[in-house]
Amino acid sequence: MVKITYIDSEGAARTIDAEAGSTVMETAIKNDVPGIEAECGGACACATCHVYVDEAWRAKVGEPSPMEEDMLDFGYDVKPNSRLSCQIKVREELDGLIVRTPERQA
Repeated sequence: MVKITYIDSEGAARTIDAEAGSTVMETAIKNDVPGIEAECGGACACATCHVYVDEAWRAKVGEPSPMEEDMLDFGYDVKPNSRLSCQIKVREELDGLIVRTPERQA
């Protein structure tokens, strides 16, 4: 299992075991992580699973696709390390990943 730490906008952290092949969003929804709404169910058709990838993990997670960048335009308080958690596939090399949720979703 891959461990992912979700930190909410108030600083509360929650570390979850994620299955490789799932997404950071699916793991959050399955484990009732607050701050991830995922209204489109992971279709990259909204920005309600927006997260900030910890700077130490940005290179390993990678950059957003052009489609994801377009959807991030609808996100709240988008930053250079913003990603849609539905577009981050869980893989072994992401063990220890840290993401933060924004104060609110779009």
